[in-house]
Order: sequence, then C-alpha cells, then structure tokens
Amino acid sequence: MSTPPKSQVLRLAEMAGYQEGAVVSRQITKADAGNVTLFAFDKEQGLSEHTAPFDALVHVLEGEAEVTISGQPFILGTGDAIIMPANEPHALKARQKFKMLLTMIRA
Repeated sequence: MSTPPKSQVLRLAEMAGYQEGAVVSRQITKADAGNVTLFAFDKEQGLSEHTAPFDALVHVLEGEAEVTISGQPFILGTGDAIIMPANEPHALKARQKFKMLLTMIRA
C-alpha cells in the first residue's frame, strides 16, 4: 500500500482496518530522518519484545494496549502516548482491538 498524498486531511483511524488474528500496518510517511507508521491490532495480537536504535513515540488512536518497556508494563488507552527509549527492550499487546501511530525519529 502506498503512502497517502501530502497536503490533505488524514483520518488516521480510518486508514487501517482490523483483520482477525492479525496486525495490520500502513506507512504514512518515510524520510531519512524517520518514519510514521499506522498499526491496527486485533485483540490479543502484539509485537514481541525487541529493541530499536532510536526513540519511538506510540500514540493510541483507539482501543487499549499494554506497552512493556524494560519489563515495566504501561496501560494506554485512546489518546494516550508513550516514548519507548532507544535500545531498551519493549513489546506491545492489544488488550482489546487498538490502533496506534508509531513515530520514529532517526537522530
């Protein structure tokens, strides 16, 4: 799926649909300095623990997720956001269906 055209209003929560038993992602924008990706998680789906070399901002658009950073769980709901620090292990799991915007800055 291609990135959306620039200079138009984006209804982010509508740009990625849920799929049963799956995680759906859609790249919103990408540049050398970083990228923005939209995710839709079905209930109980997630991303296993991993690290990334850059900070990443998770912004929950709808639903509820558990974000674990360096072993500490955080519950995020619609409108909540958290920064996952570079080089710290983190994981995400949908407590219910949820959509998030992930912003990673490579600097």
